[in-house]
Amino acid sequence: MKFAFCNEMFGDQPFVDAFRAARALGYTGIEIAPFTLAKDAYAVSPEQRASVKQLIADLGMEVVGLHWLLAKTEGYYLTTPDAEVRRRTGDYLAELTNLCADLGGNLMVLGSPVQRNLLPGVTHEQAMEFAADTIRRAVPVMEERGITLALEPLGPKEGNFLNTAALGIELAKMIDSPRVKLHLDIKAMSTETISIPEVIRQSAPWVAHFHANDPNLLGPGMGEVDCAPIFAALREIGYDGWVSVEVFDYAPGPERILEESMACMRRCLQDSLS
Repeated sequence: MKFAFCNEMFGDQPFVDAFRAARALGYTGIEIAPFTLAKDAYAVSPEQRASVKQLIADLGMEVVGLHWLLAKTEGYYLTTPDAEVRRRTGDYLAELTNLCADLGGNLMVLGSPVQRNLLPGVTHEQAMEFAADTIRRAVPVMEERGITLALEPLGPKEGNFLNTAALGIELAKMIDSPRVKLHLDIKAMSTETISIPEVIRQSAPWVAHFHANDPNLLGPGMGEVDCAPIFAALREIGYDGWVSVEVFDYAPGPERILEESMACMRRCLQDSLS
């Protein structure tokens, strides 16, 4: 497994300072929220894309990809019955795909609950069909550019669409592309009716990416969740991809969050070997 961090936790700190700080703590991957680059993907110039890619390479790090894909944007919605909005959203996902590839990444995490929650009169079954239609519009670009879209189930506190890993897999099957997989997140999985290790085992063939955090909105090991069985389950299924630290409470400061998270993850991996 390789360790990454989600860059929005550094706020408006210059990228070079934030990335260097994370590198010093042992992180080699960076997961980028597009809104930290510009108001939307269309506004990120070719020169900016090349500059960020080069900065990360110069630090001996890699771009994992993008997340918070639709956050802080306007006019896009994943599960709307409005065909024109779905078309526009699919086109934007295609542009995000190009942004991801231009930065050197190969993965995008689709969470963005505010742009996918059920609209009045729309059932979950209908929303699944609408979401599949929206995403299919971008699939040819994903396949052309070698980008995997990882669907992110979220807990009921975040929204009312795609609340379980099983539903994420169902949606991926509906889209039917080798470039559409599943993303798992500790905080989200903690709301499921089965244990987190069991969610991981049941989802094994579909898992493309993983977020480490805690229901208290901080990093792994900074709350009540015992991460050791989780990392043991990841090792059991042969997961060797990125584990990104994603938090929502930045109060302790990014350096402390990343330091304590790294200590927890390394300890859990070591325990899983014994």
